[in-house]
Amino acid sequence: MRDIEANAPHRVDPEIGLFGKEHVILSISGMTCTGCETKLSRTLAALPAVTELKTSLVLSRAEFELEIGIISASEVMRHVERTTEFKCERTSNQGSSLHLVCYGNATDIVKSEWPHGVAEVKLIDRKTVQVNFDAKIVGARDLVEKGWPAPMSLAPPRADPTLEAGARHVHQVGYMTLLSIVLTIPVLVLSWAPLPDTSNKRKEIQFSSICLAFATIIQFVVAGPFYPKALKALVFSRVIEMDLLIVLSTSAAYIFSVVAFGRLAADRPLPTGQLFQTSTLLVTLIMIGRFVAAFARQKAVETISIRSLQSSMATIVDEDAEKEIDARLLQYGDVFRVSPDSKLPTDGTVISGSSEIDEAMLTGEPRPVEKTKGSHVIAGSINGPGVLIVRLTRIPGDNTISTIAGMVDEAKLSKPKIQKIADQVATHFVPVIVIITLVVFCTWLAIGITAQHKSGSESVIQAIIYAITVLIVSCPCAIGLAVPMVIVVATGVAAERGVIFKSADAIEVAYKTSHVVFDKTGTLTQGKLTIAREEYPSASPSTKALLLGLIGSSKHPVSVAVAAHLKTEGVTASTVSDVRSVVGKGVEGTFAGRTLCAGNSRWLNLSNDPFVQPILSQGYTVFCFTVDGSLAAVFGLEDSLREDTLSTATKLQQSGISIHILSGDDDGAVRAVASQLNIPASNIRSRCIPTDKQTYIKALLAVPNTQRPGKKAIEPVVMFCGDGTNDAIALAQATIGVHMNEGTDVAQSAADVVLVRPRLSGILIAITVSRKWIHRVAFNFGWSFVYNVLAILLAAGAFVHARIPPEFAGLGELVSVLPVIAAGILLRWAKI
Repeated sequence: MRDIEANAPHRVDPEIGLFGKEHVILSISGMTCTGCETKLSRTLAALPAVTELKTSLVLSRAEFELEIGIISASEVMRHVERTTEFKCERTSNQGSSLHLVCYGNATDIVKSEWPHGVAEVKLIDRKTVQVNFDAKIVGARDLVEKGWPAPMSLAPPRADPTLEAGARHVHQVGYMTLLSIVLTIPVLVLSWAPLPDTSNKRKEIQFSSICLAFATIIQFVVAGPFYPKALKALVFSRVIEMDLLIVLSTSAAYIFSVVAFGRLAADRPLPTGQLFQTSTLLVTLIMIGRFVAAFARQKAVETISIRSLQSSMATIVDEDAEKEIDARLLQYGDVFRVSPDSKLPTDGTVISGSSEIDEAMLTGEPRPVEKTKGSHVIAGSINGPGVLIVRLTRIPGDNTISTIAGMVDEAKLSKPKIQKIADQVATHFVPVIVIITLVVFCTWLAIGITAQHKSGSESVIQAIIYAITVLIVSCPCAIGLAVPMVIVVATGVAAERGVIFKSADAIEVAYKTSHVVFDKTGTLTQGKLTIAREEYPSASPSTKALLLGLIGSSKHPVSVAVAAHLKTEGVTASTVSDVRSVVGKGVEGTFAGRTLCAGNSRWLNLSNDPFVQPILSQGYTVFCFTVDGSLAAVFGLEDSLREDTLSTATKLQQSGISIHILSGDDDGAVRAVASQLNIPASNIRSRCIPTDKQTYIKALLAVPNTQRPGKKAIEPVVMFCGDGTNDAIALAQATIGVHMNEGTDVAQSAADVVLVRPRLSGILIAITVSRKWIHRVAFNFGWSFVYNVLAILLAAGAFVHARIPPEFAGLGELVSVLPVIAAGILLRWAKI
């Protein structure tokens, strides 16, 4: 079964064989416009074994689930390359992978027995293989050093496959553009410059022959790849894309020029002369436009690449010896040394030493954080003046940075609803332009014959020139890039500020937020409860020991605070059996036949108890402990607001957003927080269990938003922000679920948005990024519409004294696409 991907769930049936699903990620080279993405999507979607397909023009990627046993991933790749002319390379974002150089024939390594833990070995070239393996079974360093019968070494580092594929495409387009420029310049000089002896027919034929030769090279070498792409898109995918417009227009100009050259050689020259300068300049300007667009897209993706924060080298410590290695060779069980002012190679736990670490890249905290023995450290953070010895907890391919980068990539691949509109417009754009071109041709043919009284041949030539100009000046690329270009930059900008959008849908609707609902403990407050009061109605000396035994393993913030308090008093926990957590209420268990319960006063029916009621009235969070139903201890806990809670709440309210608090805490503690934040009593609910929060959010979603009198009511957008697993139902119920995370286990969240930095200001950032995103998308759509309308009218000769000459129509792609790309890139420097 070694030919199955490590990340592919599978099982074996003795009669049927191998089946299941495998996750496939392809880097695609050669996509230039939205028509290319449509062609790729249709090609892959037509395969019955492909499901859950996602594609991205900007990322040059396709991602899907493949049914094992129907068709293999390599067959899918060959099918895509054959029907689209794109180049495919399979990559992986799951499991561990290394590129190794073989000192021998790499094919022999692929065919040989693989070490235990290796899932797949793929041939890259004659000397290089890609090894996918399970890092929990075999370590990367062990695999390289002693896992193979033949000597192997680590290959030079490779860039992110997406970036690598994009870079190759940029280089290829750049070389072809340069060739086109070099060949076009002589044609322009011979066509436009005042050369001597042009009246001499022999000289004129010589000059024209040179133009013909250079134009032919450009048409077949530079523009040649457009032909199979356009034809295969039409035949296999039934897509009429931008390449077809380029083929029709440049071919028309080139064929017309060849005919004109033939007429010149036959001493029957056409009155318009030849159009070699038009055909060559058309191709060159198109190539320049595509190169600039590809280069700008590539730079936009590179600048927001989170994986670039990782360190490339690490110093491991083994039996008091130190050795510097490539960070890719780190494995579970390693201990590494972090020198002063160096970057941490991966996540780990400090086992010795102390220092201050700059974690601003992840937490946003401007001040260095002190780290001592037992502290958790994060990949990409920068060490201060001290030396740390760290035990690895997560390998580089699966650490915090890699996890965040994967989540950001997921958002880039997802498509908001508005993208579907753009895709539909772009799909129908080219057929509409072809129809308009035919109308323009017929119109100018009629005008030439009837109104301008030209001969039939002159009228046809004039009509062809106008038709060519219309074909090439129109450009659907701006429409196709209007949304994905901004999505790529917006998700990267948000991630740099500690806000992870896990889907494009969240970006699309966040700016319309009408209600923000907060959990209290650990969200509005720091979640670091302290004991303000404690009472022991029962004088039993075993009370504290029993209580610590009951709550010692609980992860609830209240239980953790009380347990920590008891431990500081030197209490030793008793062994309590049958311990069970009651969600939203507390913990229960048994000891020597007695029933022990610890939790909120409402669950234990103690809210009116003379020991409990005074503590409740002071606004404390109350935690009660009973033995066989009798109150044995009661604690009053207090918590402080997060540093930016008040400012965030104030700004949300100033924006017209309604704020609510849903908490499982006691009423007095919830009201105390609401009072500090100026939240009305009608917008708070205390002592909530998870289903209570779900019901409250459902009620908010059911009431249309009518904030503006006289305006049509709109569907409310409810954002819920919580931090605990008991908030999962509410996170799922809300329009946008926001998980307040402490910066490490981001992968555990199922929310739409993750605040990696423990700051509520991340909600403001999410809303602001969403607003900036929609403004730029609106601009892009507006610009695309205005450009294409004006360009087509100018190209069609609708204005008497203004028109676009056919030789300059190729500038259309550049002029239409650059503002769209600029609108996305400039988002990086927008005030957020």
